Amino acid sequence: MINAALFDMDGVLAFTEGFYTNRRLAYLAEHGIVFDEVPDWTGANDNEVWETSVPEPERRERLRAGYKVYADEHPIPWRELANNQAHLTLSLLSGMGVKVGICSSSWRVLIEEMVDQLELRDFVDFTISGAECLEYKPEPDIYLTAMERLDVRPDQTVIVEDSPIGIKAGKAAGAFVCALRQPVGVSLEQGAADLIIDELVEVVELVRGANGLARLGA
Repeated sequence: MINAALFDMDGVLAFTEGFYTNRRLAYLAEHGIVFDEVPDWTGANDNEVWETSVPEPERRERLRAGYKVYADEHPIPWRELANNQAHLTLSLLSGMGVKVGICSSSWRVLIEEMVDQLELRDFVDFTISGAECLEYKPEPDIYLTAMERLDVRPDQTVIVEDSPIGIKAGKAAGAFVCALRQPVGVSLEQGAADLIIDELVEVVELVRGANGLARLGA
């Protein structure tokens, strides 16, 4: 039986990666930092992004503090970037009695902001940020913590990810991992996932089918 579905946020419930990248690049450019090629920060946590972008510790912390103000002035347009199947998928899973968790490397304030703006609160049983764990993805801490808190085993859990980093974390946690194929123009290596899906709502059919077979004793 599948008793829990755990979702990454960025690239799964909302297609925010391009927005994050463009906002950060615009801010860094204002401070004289320009890249020859657009960096691929997909799935990376905030610490990794800043360490690779600004090697000098003092300057990095100064710019990082300023970016918080810049980000507040340029908020995430959640409704524009939302996966249009997020509300339907989470509501159906919740209605089936499946526990729903959101496990993201983003800060908790962003997770909660998305949940509220996309009106997902009634369907979500647990949220966790990578900043609350000992290790970020690709380590499995975030998913193991979620499973413990939701009182489910890895073999009772499906994880939905997009990036190779997230997929690796889900596999290390011992769960069945789905990779959501990304929009045209976004290329991610998803071959390590157990299943690649084209649409988020396919998770509902996956869980329904697995649980139907379990009830039949297959």
